[in-house]
Amino acid sequence: MSAAKQLVDSTISGNKVVIFSKTYCPYCVKGKRALEKFLPKSKITAIELDGRNDGAAIQDYLLELTGGRSVPRVFIDGQFIGGGDDTDALARNGKLEVMLRNAGVLLEHHHHHH
Repeated sequence: MSAAKQLVDSTISGNKVVIFSKTYCPYCVKGKRALEKFLPKSKITAIELDGRNDGAAIQDYLLELTGGRSVPRVFIDGQFIGGGDDTDALARNGKLEVMLRNAGVLLEHHHHHH
């Protein structure tokens, strides 16, 4: 098993909200902003690939796992939900909030509807 695979698998299984990202990538910023509408930064695990020497290996495994190696790759509760545009769209149509609530990461006071 490659170290990259091990890192990705354990990060995804150990954290409810994970974004594989590059610090300078506008789509990554977009994906993070979408998540940050609902969550404090402390609840979001960001793996910045441009700061790592195994970034390419991680992207190769993300390609295997998700069918794409472009960043960001966003995972909620172990499920790949898409890239920056996808995450932004899910934030706008209310589905992201439902996913986060189902994952147990949204706090009670964020519920607008009962």
